[in-house]
Amino acid sequence: MEENFGPQETQDTNRIIPVNIEEQMKTAYIDYSMSVIVGRALPDVRDGFKPVHRRILFAMNELGLNANKPYKKSARVVGEVLGKYHPHGDGSVYFAMVRLAQDWNMRYTLVDGQGNFGNQDGDDPAAMRYTEVRLAKLGEHMLDDIEKDTVDFQLNFDDSEKEPSILPTRIPQLLVNGSSGIAVGMATNMMPHNLSEVIDGCIAYIDNREITIDELMEHVKAPDFPTGGIIYGMEGVKAGMHTGRGRVVVRGQLTVETKPSGREQIIITAVPYQVNRDSLTNRIGELVNEKVIEGVAHVNNESNNKEGTRIVLDLKRDGVANVVINQLYKHTELQTSFGINNVAIVKGRPRTLNLKDLISEFVEFRHEVVTRRTQYELREAEKRAHILQGYLIALDHLDEVIALIRASATPDVAREALINAGWGLDEIQARAILELRLQRLTGMEREKIKEEYDQLMTLIADLRDILGNEGRRYEIIKTELTEIKDKYGDKRKSEITYLDNEVSIKDLIKEEDVVITISHLGYIKRTPADEFRSQRRGGRGVLGGKTRDEDYIEHLFVASTHHTLLFFTEKGRCYWLNVYQIPEGEKTSKGRAIQNLIQLIPGDKVRAILDVKDLKDEEFVSGHNIVLCTKKGVIKKTALVDFSRPRTTGVNAITVIEGDELLEARMTDGNSEIMMAVKSGRAIRFSEKSVRPTGRGAIGVGGIEVDDAKDEVVGMICVNPETDASKTVLVVSEKGFGKRTAFDEYRFTNRGGKGVKTISVTEKTGNLVGMLAVSQTEDLMITCKSGVTIRMKVANISELGRATQGVKLIRIDEGDEIAAITQLDEEEIQVEIMEGETPAVEGSSETPGDATPPAENASEEEQPPVA
Repeated sequence: MEENFGPQETQDTNRIIPVNIEEQMKTAYIDYSMSVIVGRALPDVRDGFKPVHRRILFAMNELGLNANKPYKKSARVVGEVLGKYHPHGDGSVYFAMVRLAQDWNMRYTLVDGQGNFGNQDGDDPAAMRYTEVRLAKLGEHMLDDIEKDTVDFQLNFDDSEKEPSILPTRIPQLLVNGSSGIAVGMATNMMPHNLSEVIDGCIAYIDNREITIDELMEHVKAPDFPTGGIIYGMEGVKAGMHTGRGRVVVRGQLTVETKPSGREQIIITAVPYQVNRDSLTNRIGELVNEKVIEGVAHVNNESNNKEGTRIVLDLKRDGVANVVINQLYKHTELQTSFGINNVAIVKGRPRTLNLKDLISEFVEFRHEVVTRRTQYELREAEKRAHILQGYLIALDHLDEVIALIRASATPDVAREALINAGWGLDEIQARAILELRLQRLTGMEREKIKEEYDQLMTLIADLRDILGNEGRRYEIIKTELTEIKDKYGDKRKSEITYLDNEVSIKDLIKEEDVVITISHLGYIKRTPADEFRSQRRGGRGVLGGKTRDEDYIEHLFVASTHHTLLFFTEKGRCYWLNVYQIPEGEKTSKGRAIQNLIQLIPGDKVRAILDVKDLKDEEFVSGHNIVLCTKKGVIKKTALVDFSRPRTTGVNAITVIEGDELLEARMTDGNSEIMMAVKSGRAIRFSEKSVRPTGRGAIGVGGIEVDDAKDEVVGMICVNPETDASKTVLVVSEKGFGKRTAFDEYRFTNRGGKGVKTISVTEKTGNLVGMLAVSQTEDLMITCKSGVTIRMKVANISELGRATQGVKLIRIDEGDEIAAITQLDEEEIQVEIMEGETPAVEGSSETPGDATPPAENASEEEQPPVA
């Protein structure tokens, strides 16, 4: 037995190769890790896809599931992907495809889904046999020109099919939709961005290859999440843009509303990216029960797919909204941080990329795609032109060709005869001539062949020029990117909030004039000033803000984005806010609750706003005062320096007695004259020097006598006689009547008196609602409680005596009233007048500007209409 097995043992021993187990494990694990890194977990920097997503879109394209075609069952697509390209679990493919269709996960969806694809509350999608899919329109652009040899193809897992190694995307998908994945020894977590901003950044890079990351950030400002939210602070974002690693803090969006019972509600309208709404609601409930969050009576998730996110927190009577909001940010996922880790595959290797790297890699890939596409189109055009050239040769020798073909025994003989006939035909042309249909020999068809050949030669020359001119290729890239932006670009969903310690914020903010709008219920926004059109006096007006039925626009204020606003409330508090911190909104949008921006005490509301260029300018601050007045006629003067140190909780600006409210605030230089007007139509004029300066906590002194319980102050102006000599007093009544009057018509008196008549108040005019000091170069903006806004030139408003009732400035619907008036500097805000846009004043056939100034004390009925 031993002798029989001896030789066999020796043979087996020779076949065994001793291996160091440590080395073997190291080699095997490195191979595995590289497979995971390159082939599964990390996206390619060029198209921003991992292999599974690339295969899903390619399979859908092969199935003809374009955006204009019917949907197909998801199971059909998953089967195609599994059977041909991606031999993994069907669940992994299906859930990857589902994510491409979820608009709360993808900033721009690439798959158009029909059926139950889950929701933000964490509910799973329906099974793949129930749902249906097709490519979204933007998803089609991931595959544009794939048939034109723009990318390399590779064999699939069993060498039976070919699949693209990359998709020839027209969109910078990696930056736009981001990516996340865990590989072996590394991970990636890339944030989504706004398509319009990213394309602007790509175009800026093409125009200037030496552009800095800070300059690129003027275009690509910050991540832009599909679920909105507020990016809280920019330091981490800036680090991510510069180094590829950073941290972005995202807060949910919320508003504070008051119920008819007087209790407040906190309504969460957006949660941070990838936060589960049900989990957030349950967590808030647990913290309320554990007394970690106090002041909340009830919390409920009222979100749905139609109206979006709505989580309602009912507060107790003693609950303070700002305190609860801060507790929510501190203890729940309403404030979440995301680690930016921009790792992607570049030329087969993982790399950490900054913003410029990501953009440059995409642009260079697009350049390669455009070059390969042009080369393909040139080859195809030259092939076709070559055949057409053969047709033309054959047509020039038509009789000989026909005779030659008739004399040939077989097609092969005929082909050889055509090649050897001496006309310069080759085998390809000879085959094409033999396949030519007889109808192409007619005169009209011959012309078509000649015309097609000429067009092809022009195209060939153009394609060769593109290949020989790098500048043209990059212009094509810019044009195609601009087309994508125009078609699919949208506004940011995520707001950006800067922290107080980020001192270089103003460098990132474009300085421009904006209109600050505050509604009666306390919603604030900033809007580019040129969105408001100038119209003729007496015009119908345009919508100035979308508000709820019981709300209307109360304040309109023009300021620079680099300035600071001082907000004065009816209870006498003062708060500070940088203009750029106010959320931007369209002219027709509601805006954001001001309680979310400044810590107003419950029941208080903003009454006056002051625009200060720079609170750190000591010379300016020390040379100016703030003059405040109340509805009961109290006036008070305090040095601006007392308001030069902002506090988040605000400060007391004036002590308001019970039954009174702060009405107006003005900034003066110490040499002004003050005018105050009351609802009943009286006004008083006195010197600022007669109001002694007092500290912030003082009550103030009497400015005008208000003896009627129904009467109250409606406006105050402060004018320097030297610098404002050209200004006039503008008064407007609640039913749309107004006029301008010279200052000199108001006699100088001591403060505290009754004053003199400033407008003749009748049932037709309604009570006085406002007073402004205006110059001829300014425009007047009037807002009604219904939200209708009209803008007109001050110079077109009649200058009349102070005892008249004025002219009609705006037609007002029954039951509507003027809510706010403000002036705009026409030189700073250039807006064209829309000639003929609105009719002239009611009952008049005059055109604006034709009328002559009326007699000084003429009544409104007697004077000609003036626009």
